[in-house]
Amino acid sequence: MSERPVAMVVGGVRRVGRAIAAALAASGCDLVLTYRNSGDAAGEARAEFEKDGARVGLERLDLDDVGAVAELARRMCARGDRLDVLVLSASMYEPSEIEALEPGGVERQFRVNAVSPLLLCAGLAPLLGRSVLEHGGAVVAMCDMHAMGRPRRGFASYSMSKAALVEMVRSLARELAPSVRVNGVAPGVVAWPESGPDADLAAQRAYLSRVPLARSGTPRDAAEVVRWLALDAGYVTGEIVRVDGGRWLA
Repeated sequence: MSERPVAMVVGGVRRVGRAIAAALAASGCDLVLTYRNSGDAAGEARAEFEKDGARVGLERLDLDDVGAVAELARRMCARGDRLDVLVLSASMYEPSEIEALEPGGVERQFRVNAVSPLLLCAGLAPLLGRSVLEHGGAVVAMCDMHAMGRPRRGFASYSMSKAALVEMVRSLARELAPSVRVNGVAPGVVAWPESGPDADLAAQRAYLSRVPLARSGTPRDAAEVVRWLALDAGYVTGEIVRVDGGRWLA
């Protein structure tokens, strides 16, 4: 068995998740990366990180399928896999205008953004609890600063699901202590959506007008905070670190 720590990044083959995986690999971690439909990107990510010396496992996982989530955790525990860090990066981000709310869509965002992350943490807790890292195992969840008291119009079901994830961080920080630390990172914008209202340049300019640093962040900005919480912040648990360029203040 490798002596390198093992980090599982849910949604770790594209965008912010891939930057997180890169930061953890650069810090000496082997990786387990999950993906849903991005099979080509998964293969590219594995080749990239293996070239740099990391061992990389790939798992196809649909967070909308809570049974599959529980089964993956059961399978990893049955194999006795090593797991030191769990990063919950994948999420579902869709607008939900009040006039057009659809029950299935609301429930889907809760399954993907809150229910499946909780089930995965619970299922993998035995592996994380056996981590031999100096500070024990770690969970880092990608939250959203707008779900912490700065709601945006038109995103009620998304914001509610991410608010549930924030509370999961705080609850599991107590439930899994002292062997596992649980923290969150709450970006403003570190990668613009590829579609939807926030892909519009005028909407982006309007958003940035309220950011004191007057620019968007980058995936690496978020990734470095995740890496710090996962590997270095040994006396930090139950915290949500905002990475928003000061947007919370404006």
